[in-house]
Amino acid sequence: MTSASTYRYHVDGTLPSPSDAIFVFGSNLAGRHGRGGALAARKHFLAQRGVGSGPTGRGYAIPTKDGKFNVLTLEQIKLSVDAFLEYAAGASDELFFVSRIGCGEAGYRDDEIAPMFRGAPRCCNFAEQWRRFLG
Repeated sequence: MTSASTYRYHVDGTLPSPSDAIFVFGSNLAGRHGRGGALAARKHFLAQRGVGSGPTGRGYAIPTKDGKFNVLTLEQIKLSVDAFLEYAAGASDELFFVSRIGCGEAGYRDDEIAPMFRGAPRCCNFAEQWRRFLG
């Protein structure tokens, strides 16, 4: 299992260069990418409209809302986080810049979402606010 001290961290709200990292963002299942991190993913990382889950452009969408913008349950989000972690483990030559998915538009707290990423591969870079939850 990877410990919190082995991860890299970033200041929340910053973005990497699209050539340096894959941007991991919260999305809705309709893939509208109209607000928050999803909008940044569409504008800067070529996330495609209509793709609400999984790899898209230089991004990776983790749904936190359904196609009608209703917030998904923590259990539903966890399934998508698990799929992402498996994907990232298979692409460890990439850097995954994970935003604070679910902690903006979806309204969840850091302590509810961040622990879902415990044991993530070392190729993941997280918001500094999550450091204390990843140990």
